[in-house]
Amino acid sequence: MTRSPADLMRVNLLEVFNEPDPDRRAAVIAENYAHDVVWHEPDRINHGRTDLVRRAAELRAENPDWVFRPTGAASELDDIGHLGFEYGPAGGHPPTISGMDIARTRDGVITELYTIVTEIHPPS
Repeated sequence: MTRSPADLMRVNLLEVFNEPDPDRRAAVIAENYAHDVVWHEPDRINHGRTDLVRRAAELRAENPDWVFRPTGAASELDDIGHLGFEYGPAGGHPPTISGMDIARTRDGVITELYTIVTEIHPPS
C-alpha cells in the first residue's frame, strides 16, 4: 500500500512519536520512511532510520506522559506533506509546545522530515 504525503504525516505524528511500544514504533518507521531518511530538528539532524528510531525513543523517554496532538488536518502538495501539532501532557492539559512537521516523500515513504517549533508555552 502506497501512502499519500498527508497519510504519512498522520503516521509520523501518531504512530511513531505517540507510540509507546519500541518494537511497534520501529516497525512503523521501517515501513514508512526511506532507509536514508534525514530528519531536521531545531537543534540537530538525524540521518537514517536507525537515528530516527533512537531519537524517537529518546523523546518518548524525556516526557513519557506527553502526547502529540494534530492541530488540524494534514495537507499535501505534490510530494510534500504538512501537519501542525501540539505537544504536552496527556489528559486535556494545555500544550507545552506548538509546531509543525513538513516532509518530502517519494514512492509512499518519507525521505526528508523537518520539525519546526513555532511556540513554547510556559507551564501553568
